[in-house]
Amino acid sequence: MKYISTRGGGQPKSFEEVILTGLAPDGGLYVPEKLPQFSIQEIASWSTLSYQELALKVISPFVDGAIPEQDLEQLIAKSYATFRHDDIAPLVKTGSNEWILELFHGPTLAFKDFALQFLGNLLDYTLEKRQQKVVIMGATSGDTGSAAIEGCRRCNNIDIFILHPHERVSEVQRRQMTTVRADNIHNIAMHGNFDDCQNMVKASFSDQSFLPDGRQLVAVNSINWARIMAQIVYYFWASLKLGGPDQAVSFSVPTGNFGDIFAGYLAHKMGLPIKRLVIATNQNDILHRCISDNDHTTRPLEQSLAPSMDIMISSNFERLLFDLYDRDGAAITQLMRDAKVGSMQLSESALTDARQLFSSFRCDDKGMVDLIRETHQEVDYLLDPHTAIGLAAARVCRTDCHTPMVTLATAHPAKFPDAVKAAGYPRDPELPEHLADLFEREEWFTTLDNDPLAVQAFIANNISV
Repeated sequence: MKYISTRGGGQPKSFEEVILTGLAPDGGLYVPEKLPQFSIQEIASWSTLSYQELALKVISPFVDGAIPEQDLEQLIAKSYATFRHDDIAPLVKTGSNEWILELFHGPTLAFKDFALQFLGNLLDYTLEKRQQKVVIMGATSGDTGSAAIEGCRRCNNIDIFILHPHERVSEVQRRQMTTVRADNIHNIAMHGNFDDCQNMVKASFSDQSFLPDGRQLVAVNSINWARIMAQIVYYFWASLKLGGPDQAVSFSVPTGNFGDIFAGYLAHKMGLPIKRLVIATNQNDILHRCISDNDHTTRPLEQSLAPSMDIMISSNFERLLFDLYDRDGAAITQLMRDAKVGSMQLSESALTDARQLFSSFRCDDKGMVDLIRETHQEVDYLLDPHTAIGLAAARVCRTDCHTPMVTLATAHPAKFPDAVKAAGYPRDPELPEHLADLFEREEWFTTLDNDPLAVQAFIANNISV
């Protein structure tokens, strides 16, 4: 299995090379040269597997022997050993053929744990084998940072620098990052929004001359292929639990950086019968506008009660566009130039192809808060704000009552008490036992301006010897 850039440049890379890099040298994102294909009969044979066993089936073709199967099996087992539910990703029924896939039972209470617990173990294994030290630099709108820190903090060969937008993540999200004390962990609260943080990371990956000799940057954002790969698994898991593959299933996905829903698209391309994928956005609705009206113009970012979706530049959308444009790297390069100046438009054929599988919906703070309240009153289930937006989109975009509709619950409601309280919930939702004392823990972070020289100097001065 080789991996190529969405912009057509450079030579194909191995699995190991791709997980140890971020962007391709031409600025593109890595994707497999070809996707593994599973027959309906093969998928059906997996119906009794545990989550870990299923993950091995789905992930193995992408690794393609780069890690011995027994070692890969152990890495997967270790990655999900800390999850608090036996099913790893349980399904909860909230209506007629309507389901919530709970992806928040990992150590940091967010879906990012599925990929980043695995990526941390994968990096530790690979770096130990290569006797190599690297620097992780990542941007977070709230959940990636804590999941990356939790997944990588015990790795001896990694220094971690996570940028979050100052005062634009929830307090629980911030404290999950900033209360972890270790010599190799550095939290940077950067003035600006998430897109500013993400642009800082991309610029640093493009020019790594600020690093000491022998060090390189590794991505933990969903530009890292291993993130996407690990997330494909739970689409197969949910489908198999609901009668798949004989029964098609639809999914609604709260969407910010497009990585989570792109994993669903890949599951579909690999042979899993998926009827619809619903792109659920908040008021920062560039993806909804793109799919519904071919309007991909950037607008000022609005701060919302669903901060993990406060994103206007969705990096992984480029991976979908690469397929929609028949894997034409030159066309994607031009589209990305257009997007940078805020004027990207899709061709009619690309838009038609996208709409065959994707629907979209925009839900603002008011609609989200109303649905949290209604769902709690009607079925005694407490949604986090992002999941509420996903459920709102699921109900609007659903085309029939016979196909199971699954909304991905991307985070635990305790991470977003402001939204929950705005919905009339009488108290802050309780954090699980392992985080019960979170607000009593001391914090460590550094506040920096949106200045590449300042950020890069901070990183260079704090890399361990």
